[in-house]
Amino acid sequence: MGYVSAVPLSPNADAPESGAGRRTVAVALLLGALGATVVLLASGRVWAKGSAAVGGGSLPLTADGRAVTGLPAALAIVGLAALVAVFAVRGRSRLLVSGLLALSGLGAALSAVAAADDRRALDERAAVATADTAARVVELSHTAWPYITAAGAALILLAGLLALRFGRSWPAMGGRYERDGSPRRRTPAAVDPDRPEDLWKALDRGEDPTG
Repeated sequence: MGYVSAVPLSPNADAPESGAGRRTVAVALLLGALGATVVLLASGRVWAKGSAAVGGGSLPLTADGRAVTGLPAALAIVGLAALVAVFAVRGRSRLLVSGLLALSGLGAALSAVAAADDRRALDERAAVATADTAARVVELSHTAWPYITAAGAALILLAGLLALRFGRSWPAMGGRYERDGSPRRRTPAAVDPDRPEDLWKALDRGEDPTG
């Protein structure tokens, strides 16, 4: 009767996964920061152009992304906050914050695409310019900036997905705390009783030099 010997698993069996997780930290930070920057900048650009009829002529009108919809820029700021918060929490809290990061990118992208052909902002400006609430903008055209905004938001989404996949192996802020959250013990520095300056330094640190 044969016996099958059990081969113990190496303690470093999950080393490749943890190594890949550590490598993704810089990638996620870069994607999240770059994506938020793109969204904030592109939201301030002209998304729609047109004109309003005034006194037999036409008045050029434009609307930037924040006039059309302020949602992408607001969600980009939420994404930046979540990106920083990912490194301030652990465990299930990190998972929730990573999900918030991904959702902020997804929401910013969808809202930018949905408003890419919006005309309400320009119609409102036409009504103000002509003092006629029924006025509508004519010669309406749209730029590519809404889609550039959506592309930046997609980078935030990708950063969130990386955090969801590899965030468990990422480091956290507060290096003075152990993994279980307890503060690390400080080893008192050696004090030479024959050196008064060492005694004073120990007292400044709150240590008992005579102990």
